[in-house]
Amino acid sequence: MAPAAATLEALNARIVACDRCPRLRAHCQHIARVRRRAYADWEYWGKPVPSFGDPRARVLALGLAPGAHGSNRTGRPFTGDGSGDFLYPVLHEVGFASQPASVSRDDGMKLTALWITSVARCAPPGNKPTPEELRNCAPWLDREMSLLGELRVVVCLGRIAFDGLLAYARRTGSLSAFGSGSRSHFVFAHGAEYTLPGGLYVIASYHPSLQNTNTGKLTRAMLLKVFKRARELADLPARGGSKSKAGARSTERRKDG
Repeated sequence: MAPAAATLEALNARIVACDRCPRLRAHCQHIARVRRRAYADWEYWGKPVPSFGDPRARVLALGLAPGAHGSNRTGRPFTGDGSGDFLYPVLHEVGFASQPASVSRDDGMKLTALWITSVARCAPPGNKPTPEELRNCAPWLDREMSLLGELRVVVCLGRIAFDGLLAYARRTGSLSAFGSGSRSHFVFAHGAEYTLPGGLYVIASYHPSLQNTNTGKLTRAMLLKVFKRARELADLPARGGSKSKAGARSTERRKDG
C-alpha cells in the first residue's frame, strides 16, 4: 500500500472511532436501531462515516454530512440515498467513478482522481449540525487536506460545505492574504470559482439534495458542468479525450450562466 493511502486509511479509522459529539453519536445509533421500514433488513453503519476515493485525488468533493438512511446506513459518502443517486451517475459520466450507481461499501465502486468527504462525519438531526459540532469535525478536514498531496480543486456541494472550506482556509492562514475583508470576497453561488493562495481552485455548487434536484434548482446538466470544469482545472484529461489547459485563473469570482 502506498504511503499516502496507508496514512489516509489510518485517518479514516480514527474518524470512525470519533466520539466528540454525544448528540450526533446518540442520533446515529438511534437511527441504526430503529431503521426505516424499507431498510429493516439492513445492518446500519451507525458510526462516523469515513471518506472515500483515490488517495492521489486531484479533485475533492466536499459535502455537508451523512444522510440518516443513506451514508449512516451504508458507511460510504453519498451512498444509499437520493443525493447519491443523483451525484454518482454524473461522476461516472465525467470519468471519476467506475460505475453509475453506489449502493453499498462492497459494490465494487472505485473512484479515480477524486476523493469524497464532508464537513460533518455523522448524520445530524434535521441535516443541521451545530457550529460546535462542525468545529469538532474540523481537524479531520485539516488533516485530510494535508494528506491529499496532489489536490488541485475542491468542489463544495452546498453552502455549508463552502463555508467549511473557508473556515479551513482561515485556520491555515490562506484567507489572511486577502486582508480584513477576506470573507466577503468569497460569495456562494452555483458555478462560482475562486483561487486560494497557493493555487487551490474552489468551485461552488448547489448540493444534490432531493430538495434541490426535484425542484430543478440543480439539474444534471448544471452538475455535469461543475465536474467537467473541475477536471479541466485539475489538468485531467476529459473522458475519452486529451487534457484541457485550465489557463491562468485570478482570485476574482466567475459566474457560470
